Formats: sequence, structure tokens, C-alpha cells
Amino acid sequence: MIGMITTIMTIDKSDLRSHETAMSFVKLDKRDIAVLSILSREGRIAKSALADKVNLSPTACGERLARLESAGIITGYQAHVALRRIAPHVTVFVQAELGNHRAEAFQRFEAVIAQHDEIVQCWALGGGFDYLLQVVTRDIDSYQRLMDALLDQQAGLSRYFTYVVTKSVKSAPLPLSLLLPEDES
Repeated sequence: MIGMITTIMTIDKSDLRSHETAMSFVKLDKRDIAVLSILSREGRIAKSALADKVNLSPTACGERLARLESAGIITGYQAHVALRRIAPHVTVFVQAELGNHRAEAFQRFEAVIAQHDEIVQCWALGGGFDYLLQVVTRDIDSYQRLMDALLDQQAGLSRYFTYVVTKSVKSAPLPLSLLLPEDES
């Protein structure tokens, strides 16, 4: 593994559909991006303070927020929880490969993993492995029980690889301004 670089690109099926026509994208301006960037870092910011930061009146800022919410761009607000302050835990990334690559096999796997709260994220991948899972459990034993349950539920796993997180190195909001066309950034 020394010297090996792995690139993981996620493509959501809804993203693929949105690339079929430019009309699928919601047109955002610099202020929309600024609002989204600030909210991704400061989700509890008061609307008046947000308005000040993006040089809008509170009413205009509130209207933008409502538009971004109704367009499905802002899908919710949440707190970042410091798990290390609550209880011992382990975060594990799992590369999963299915034994069968028919649509029914993927649907079955996705339905099974949706039943397990310990699987906090799951991405379908193009390339060597079929899925990348992020799992948060109390300890390695509970992680192994989860994997045994997935095997017992006949989720279709042919093999999986476990990567235990030893420390968080970086966690950052999405780089929204980098997604603007170069002539608008």
C-alpha cells in the first residue's frame, strides 16, 4: 500500500440525471453561494447576522433562504456532535464488493444496509469496489457483529475490507465557491 494513491469519485444517480439538461440546475449567484458557505459553517447564525455578512437586508436574506430551501438546495440543519466527549467509539470505513452485479443485488444490499443505524454513510462507487461505507460503533466487537449480521442477512457481500480511523485529520464544509464557473468566482 505504500506509494499507492486511491481516488474516490462519488456520482449520485440524481447527479447523472441533472447533467442531462442544464435546466435541472438551480442558478445561484455569488450571494447564494456566500449564504450557503456561511450556513455550512455556522448553521445557527441569526438571520440578521447572516444578512449583514452577505450585505442584504434581513427580508431579502430570508427570501433567499426560503428559495434555497424550497428548491431543495438546503435540505436541513444539523449540529456537529463531538462523539469523543460522549462515549468511546470507533469509526470504520468499509470497502464492500458484491458477489452479483445485477440491479436486484444492488437494491437488496442497499435495502439491508438502510436497516442499520451504525452505517452512517454509504456511497456506490464506480471502479474496483461497489460501495464505501462509513460505520460508527461502540467498539471493534460491535463492528464485527454488524458485519456478521450483514453476512447473515444475505446482503450479497462477497468480500469487504475494513479500515479503522485512528484520528480525524480534516473535516471541512463543502468548497461551494469552487463549484461556480470560473467567470463568476
